[in-house]
Amino acid sequence: MPAPILAELPIGPILLVIALIFGFVFLMILLKFFKTWLRAKLSQATVSMGSLIGMWLRKVPFGLIVDSRITAVKAGLPFTTEMLEAHYLSGGDVAHVVLAMIAADKAGISLSFDRACAIDLATKDTGKTVLEAVRTSINPKVIDCPNPASGSTKITAVAKDGIAVNARARVTVRTNLDRFVGGATEETIIARVGEGIVTSVGSAGSYKNVLENPDSISKLVLQKGVDSSTAFEILSIDIADVDVADNIGARLQAEQAEADKQVAQAKAEMRRAAAVAAEQEMSARTQEMRAKVVEAEAEIPMAMAEAFRNGNLGIMDFVKYQNVTADTRMRDSIAGGDATETSE
Repeated sequence: MPAPILAELPIGPILLVIALIFGFVFLMILLKFFKTWLRAKLSQATVSMGSLIGMWLRKVPFGLIVDSRITAVKAGLPFTTEMLEAHYLSGGDVAHVVLAMIAADKAGISLSFDRACAIDLATKDTGKTVLEAVRTSINPKVIDCPNPASGSTKITAVAKDGIAVNARARVTVRTNLDRFVGGATEETIIARVGEGIVTSVGSAGSYKNVLENPDSISKLVLQKGVDSSTAFEILSIDIADVDVADNIGARLQAEQAEADKQVAQAKAEMRRAAAVAAEQEMSARTQEMRAKVVEAEAEIPMAMAEAFRNGNLGIMDFVKYQNVTADTRMRDSIAGGDATETSE
């Protein structure tokens, strides 16, 4: 298009169109944030339009932030949008923090905003919330010891007289907000109370003392300070149930007696085996000596023959020897004994 023609176009309508476009965009932005801004204004929790646009650009749900600030201001807590927005960007739950702060303020519990934010971030993805922590601090809760979810309903302890006692306790606790972050959990409370019950029953002279004074268990457990370094403060420990379980001492004595009997039987069997071995050894030695006697008797005829050849034994001596032998056999026969065979 030739330059003279461009120069002839009116500038006014072009500027008007541009102004209308910007005005439309501005109107749309106002319509987007006006309702939220007006709600905050009417609730005396004024939020500037620039803050709303900034939150929108930072992808922060400005509606949630404004509603949370309105709730806080109506409860008398002057939280700014910057404080709430910063906690949201940290990954916290703004609504729970505001409600927890309101509950703590109404209950007269000292809890700062930074502390509430720290508790909220610490309990993230744990199934617990800062609001629950504050509510537990206001309304104490009861913990069963032992935990029924563990599959055990009672704690078994043995008194000094050997009688086992079953006990079940109910522990009333409230949240200690100063130690909630980094403090031990309910499992530690249950474990320490169970240990205290076992110690208390074990130090009792008789199971009757435990049955007569179950409160002595709770007093001893409380004296041990089982809530130290935990996220809770123990208000009371109540023994809900206590009964006799078993005579552990008698059972152990019976088992020990049975073990002693088995040991004695084993030792007796060892002695019997040793006696049998000794008897077999003596029988073997007897057979050995008999063999030697037979061997010696076998040499007699040879010695007699040698004596005949050397002239040391005469015929009359041999006859006398046979007479003595016959007389000995006769006497043995009369006496019922076995005649000794002599080889000639």
